[in-house]
Amino acid sequence: MDTQVITQMKIVKPAADVFEAIVDPEKIGGFWFSSSSERWVQGRTVILRYDEYNAEGEIKVLEVEENKKIVFSWGAEHDNGSLVTIKLTELDDESTIVEVVESGLKEDDPDVVNKMMGQKEGWVYTLTCLKGYLENDVNTLRASLIH
Repeated sequence: MDTQVITQMKIVKPAADVFEAIVDPEKIGGFWFSSSSERWVQGRTVILRYDEYNAEGEIKVLEVEENKKIVFSWGAEHDNGSLVTIKLTELDDESTIVEVVESGLKEDDPDVVNKMMGQKEGWVYTLTCLKGYLENDVNTLRASLIH
């Protein structure tokens, strides 16, 4: 059985701004990864890097609907791949609800609860950094979470 983690946050910016912050390799470093090898486009494999953790991984961008949805898979290289769907729902010209659904966690995994908690924590943190970046031009939150 497949288990999913759902995280939502309101960001006081238009959906186009939120979308660009995620897919643009020049902007993603302001709130999430240190770098992205290229723009997130459907069908591409993108390499993401965290310089602070000396970590690198790849995602496969499966679907992109401009200003509305981004779907990618990640973690397959570690045999624990999951599917992430980021939906952007514009409330008005100034506000967007960002919903992240990560699926693929296995219910029969003895460590599934810890994995779900870790993924939820990660998405809440990422969306908080995105909110600070877009709403207040804060780019110093990224990679500050200590485990």
